[in-house]
Amino acid sequence: HSPAVRIIGGSAAGRILQVPVGLEVRPMPDKVKLAVFNSLGDFLLDARVLDLFAGTGALGQECLSRGARQVLSVEK
Repeated sequence: HSPAVRIIGGSAAGRILQVPVGLEVRPMPDKVKLAVFNSLGDFLLDARVLDLFAGTGALGQECLSRGARQVLSVEK
C-alpha cells in the first residue's frame, strides 16, 4: 500500500493525500511541518510559492490551505 500525507493546518486541515505507488518520497513529519509553518506565520497570506523537489506536492497544498495565492510545484 502507498503511504498517505496529511494536511495539518488551514482550510484543508485533516485532508489526506495518497502517495502514488512507486513514488519514492519521504514525507515531512507533521512535527517538522508545524515548526516550519509556525515560523512563517502570516507571511504565506496571498503569497506566491515555489515548491522545488515537490514529491507529492503536499507542502504546496499545505501553503494553499494556509492562504497562499499560488503554488508552482516542480518534481523531476
